[in-house]
Amino acid sequence: MRLDKFLSQQLGISRALIARELRAKRVTVDGEVVKNGAHKLTPEQEVAFDGQVLEQIHGPRYFMLHKPEGYVCSTDDPDHSTILYFIEEPLAEKLHAAGRLDLDTTGLVLLTDDGQWSHRITSPRHQCDKTYLVTLEHPLADDTAEQFAQGVQLHGEKDLTKPATLEQLDANVVRLTISEGRYHQVKRMFAAVGNRVVELHRERIGNIVLDEDLEPGEYRPLTEEEIASVGLPAELLAKD
Repeated sequence: MRLDKFLSQQLGISRALIARELRAKRVTVDGEVVKNGAHKLTPEQEVAFDGQVLEQIHGPRYFMLHKPEGYVCSTDDPDHSTILYFIEEPLAEKLHAAGRLDLDTTGLVLLTDDGQWSHRITSPRHQCDKTYLVTLEHPLADDTAEQFAQGVQLHGEKDLTKPATLEQLDANVVRLTISEGRYHQVKRMFAAVGNRVVELHRERIGNIVLDEDLEPGEYRPLTEEEIASVGLPAELLAKD
């Protein structure tokens, strides 16, 4: 990558301004002042601006975040804090959520700058399972699991939801697994059967489970196995 392009991305300023900073001898590569913006960087070189090392990014990045309540999953929002508040990575603003959660929903969020990878999570064609821990306002009705297995009619939609799996943990607490990502789907599914979600927490996306060691607001990189699991056919995953 050209030095001026790298600096523009890292510092968030135009290449014209980068040229000025280069002429002012504020940039070093491997400890040597470089004033030529066309200088080609190699992955091993260390770039610093005013003595502050700027980390080069090689290849796509993948993280899991334990999202707390009160944050939105967009990269920019005029009214609410975004999940990027928690991400201490270079060019964090280039990351996006692979499957968003509502403001009041907690749990697993996957962040990446790999658009094809996130598409395999969010595309209806791939039917990536997602599991939620759900706290309900009213005790679970006896026939709700059967209704969800058959599909329910959401308000304002023509097609029934795809079959979903419901496991009752307590009178008002259930674990729900769905394979779609319709707007506010979990809340609307319970509304369709006369109940209301009061707490919602995502535990799993595909074969990636929220790390129990992560406190709300904490994150970590995904393992190679977790990254590779996205998009693999179920029969291949079963062989691992």
